Amino acid sequence: MIEVYSWPTPNGHKVHIMLEECGLPYRVIPVDIGAGDQFAASFLAISPNNKIPAIVDPDGPDGKPISLFESGAILLYLAGKTGKFLPQSTRAKYEVLEWLMFQMGGVGPMLGQAHHFRIYAPEKIEYAVNRYTNEARRLYGVMNKRLAASTYIGGPEYSIADIAIFPWLRSWKNQGIDWNEFPHLKGWFDEIGKRPAVQRGLEVLAEHRKVLTDDKARDVLFGATQYKRH
Repeated sequence: MIEVYSWPTPNGHKVHIMLEECGLPYRVIPVDIGAGDQFAASFLAISPNNKIPAIVDPDGPDGKPISLFESGAILLYLAGKTGKFLPQSTRAKYEVLEWLMFQMGGVGPMLGQAHHFRIYAPEKIEYAVNRYTNEARRLYGVMNKRLAASTYIGGPEYSIADIAIFPWLRSWKNQGIDWNEFPHLKGWFDEIGKRPAVQRGLEVLAEHRKVLTDDKARDVLFGATQYKRH
């Protein structure tokens, strides 16, 4: 049974959804990132960047346990393990991979910054709010244009690219997005949200989800505590 070290964030939900879609048995170990669980030595041993999610698969590719961190790497591993949600043909595979990288390098980091400066920053810096809100809208536009010509983000079939991107768009309102501007993306978003495995994946650790309002959690995630631990 795969052990999943996670928390109910977009990156955590990627892996929860993938496991549900693949039908793999797994056990979730909560890592409360607001309380600083990510700095525990046992967690750092498998996730040296102190970020969730991470997994341990006792049945690795050579029959021995394997641990992985970084959600994109985990999605690729699970796709390889099961033969699901990543095309076999070289051309189609790389089409999916470029959109997975688009999520890892653009959608995640930029929407994360939009969240931070619009919601969590102790002071509202107009330049930062505008910078990342505009970038969020640009990225939504890229995806909307893609979905005007493609059934799914990575091509004609549902893939790890869709699984990676969907959780990040659930907070569209906090990102300053008006769905009316992105009808193709909104249609895709609604369709993905109806998938039973997606719904099950979003329920994983859902009872722990909360807005980070206390000063201790802010310090652990964004302040001096984050850096003192290294």
